[in-house]
Amino acid sequence: MISRWVTIFRTCNLPPGMKMHEADVMSKWLVITRACVLPMTLLSGLIGGLIALSVGPINWWFWLVATLGIMLAHLSNNMINDYLDYNQGTDSFERSPRSMYAPHPIQSGWISRTQLVGAIILVNVVDLIIASYLALMVGWQIFLFAILGLFISVFYIAKPVNLKRRGLGELGVFLIWGPLMIGGVYFAVSGRMPAWVLAASVPYGITVTTVLIGKHIDKLETDAENGVRTLPVLLGEEQALFLNKILFASFPVIVLLLVLTGTLDVWVLLTFLALPKLVRETWPRYSAAKPDAPPDNFPVWPLWFTPWAFRYNRMAGGLFVLGLILNRIIPL
Repeated sequence: MISRWVTIFRTCNLPPGMKMHEADVMSKWLVITRACVLPMTLLSGLIGGLIALSVGPINWWFWLVATLGIMLAHLSNNMINDYLDYNQGTDSFERSPRSMYAPHPIQSGWISRTQLVGAIILVNVVDLIIASYLALMVGWQIFLFAILGLFISVFYIAKPVNLKRRGLGELGVFLIWGPLMIGGVYFAVSGRMPAWVLAASVPYGITVTTVLIGKHIDKLETDAENGVRTLPVLLGEEQALFLNKILFASFPVIVLLLVLTGTLDVWVLLTFLALPKLVRETWPRYSAAKPDAPPDNFPVWPLWFTPWAFRYNRMAGGLFVLGLILNRIIPL
C-alpha cells in the first residue's frame, strides 16, 4: 500500500493496471488533492525560511506551521480548480484532458460535489486557524499574504474575475509561488519583509509558472474551444513554447544577477548544475512537436510539456535550496 501511495505521489496517478474502484481511501485523496505537485510548494516554503535564516535567527516552529499552511492552501487550490472547472463545463465532458491524465474527483465517482465543497471548506478552516495563529504571534500582515493568495486561488477560475480565461492565470501562479509564499514564509519566521526578499523569490516563482504554461500548452486546443483564453491560447503554441524556453533559461540568469548584486550568496550558483538537464531533456521537448502517442509507462498523457517543466522545476528548485543551506553552513 505504501508503494502504491509513493507511485501516486510520484506520477499523479494510480499505479499501472489498477482500477479506480480498487483504490483505497488514502490513494483516492492523494489523487483528488493532486498531492503529487506539493513538492513545488514545499520548495517555496523551504526557500522562504532559508533566506530568512541567512540573515539572522528565525522561529523554527513558525517555519513549520507556515509551510504546512501554504501546502494546505495548495491542496485547497487544486480542489477549488477541479470543482469550478467541472461546474463551468470545462472538465465535465467525458474525454476532457483533465479526466484523461488522472481521475477527476467528481467525474470518477469518488466524491460528490457536496463532499468536495466540504473538503475545501475544511482545509480552508484549518488554514484560517494557522493564519490567525501566525498573525497573533508575528503580525497582522500575515493576513495580507493569506487573503491575496486565497483571492488568486479562487478567482483563478471563479467568475466574474476568472484570471485563467483572461490570460492572467500564469501571472497569478507566479505571484503565489514566488512573492506570496516565499515572502509570506519569510515574514512568518522573522517578522520582517525587506523588499530584496521579493526579488529573491522571482527565479523560483518563474519555474513554477513554466509548469502551468506547459499544462496550458497541452490543453491549448480544448481551452480555445471552451473560450478559456490562457496565455498559450492568446500567443499560439509556437510562441508559447518559445516563451517557456526563455523562462527556463532566465532562471540561472536571474540567480546570477542576485549573486552579483549581493542579494544572495555564492552557493546558490549550484543551480547551474540544472543546465545539463535543461539542455538535454527539457529544451529538446519544447523544440519539437508533441508525439502522436505517449512513450511507454508515461503516466500523465495527454499532458506532455507539463511533466518536463515540472522535472526541471524540481531539480532547479532543489539545487536552489541546497545552495541556500550551504550558504548558511559554509559561507563564502
